[in-house]
Amino acid sequence: MSATRLYRISAVLFVLFAAGHTFGFFGLQPPTAASAAVWSGMNNVHFNVGNATYSYGEFYRGSGLTITVYLLFSAFLSWRLGSIAAKWPQAIGWLGWVFCGAQVAGIVFAAMYFPAPPLILSILLTVSLGWAAMRLKAA
Repeated sequence: MSATRLYRISAVLFVLFAAGHTFGFFGLQPPTAASAAVWSGMNNVHFNVGNATYSYGEFYRGSGLTITVYLLFSAFLSWRLGSIAAKWPQAIGWLGWVFCGAQVAGIVFAAMYFPAPPLILSILLTVSLGWAAMRLKAA
């Protein structure tokens, strides 16, 4: 399989990851009374930072949405790398391996902190990005 196709597959996986993350993130309902109490505390307890007031819930939502943006940026980057791989593969250089390495970290964190779907997507992304980087080396 060509590096271009592998990067395009990765781009689609990143979009699916972003969609799943966002819908799961906003659709999460506390399953127990204890988790509902934590959720309430995160949203109802406010604190000051500088001249503004925030809650941990706002930090949580802001961080989650930032992750969605980075997943979509990764989809864009992967698609562009596919285009570059088709015309000028040597221009990608170490970027392909660094991109893959970031997904290796994603596997570790997903295995430590999240359920199976993010772990599976992280594994698939690592395989496709690593395979693409190897294909570039062979080109």
